[in-house]
Amino acid sequence: MSDVLVFAEHKNGHLPKTTLVALGAGLELAAKQAGKCVVVAAGEGTEELAAHLAGYGVAEVIALEHPALKNYVADAHAQALAALAKELGVQAVLASATAVGKDLMPRLAARLGAPMASEVIAFGEDGTLVRPMYAGNVLATVELSGPLRVITVRATAFEVAARGQSAAPVRKVAAAIDPSALKTELVSFEETKSERPQLSEARIVVSGGRGLKAGENFKTVLEPLADALGAAMGASRAAVDAGFVPNDLQVGQTGKVVAPQLYLAVGISGAIQHLAGMKDSKVIVAVNKDEEAPIFNVADYGLVADLFKAVPEMVEEIKKLKHS
Repeated sequence: MSDVLVFAEHKNGHLPKTTLVALGAGLELAAKQAGKCVVVAAGEGTEELAAHLAGYGVAEVIALEHPALKNYVADAHAQALAALAKELGVQAVLASATAVGKDLMPRLAARLGAPMASEVIAFGEDGTLVRPMYAGNVLATVELSGPLRVITVRATAFEVAARGQSAAPVRKVAAAIDPSALKTELVSFEETKSERPQLSEARIVVSGGRGLKAGENFKTVLEPLADALGAAMGASRAAVDAGFVPNDLQVGQTGKVVAPQLYLAVGISGAIQHLAGMKDSKVIVAVNKDEEAPIFNVADYGLVADLFKAVPEMVEEIKKLKHS
């Protein structure tokens, strides 16, 4: 048997979709390895969250408790998870490839002396893993050798775990943390609040590129379209690097990877870096005045037009449809 430990990322008692994807991937991996899937919720006062996780078909839920885990700090979480993984004797530790997952799991692998594969999109029947390389243009089949493997999965590649009829047992465990060994602490956390959906969980995403020419145009041109559609806002790396919008909106290889039902790319040329983060979207619509723009090669629908004229017209038409 080969057991899998899934790290359940959470925030303010809420489980994001990316965590449910990690759970789904963990259950799939455990089934292929004839093992069981155990999920861990780390923090302080996580009993209620752990009880909720128990309904997703896992074998056991561990509420890993310690004051140092109240807020996410990679130093403390890596120390606690490493000790837990050793205690449980699992053969794989898995998390979603979010900002937290990308920060935590390499540290965990280093502490455990274990091999790691990131952004995994599929599990082979023979224990191999499939992950994209070269901005998704190549799929590599890799094998990690060793008694323990550390894995992050791409949040767009697996189905979310479904709630079952029965609940798994929940066990509260005091985290093995040496406070004197911690080298970092959380000083403050500044959160950007928005009424729009989270970029990584939205069904519709409207992204802007360098073609918008200025940050002000994101507010005056693109935001009305996003609001009319109830969409999340995104941006290309070029727009972020130009200072038009903050980097938490970046979609791409070095930003967030999304796969919504509808993705609107406005004023985005379609560089490989950006395509790697959105090409798995169900329907892609591109608006660009350059008919040779690479974005049209992946778009399901393309509009060759001046975005400053076309987007306001789209907003008006959407409003008409809503009121009809």
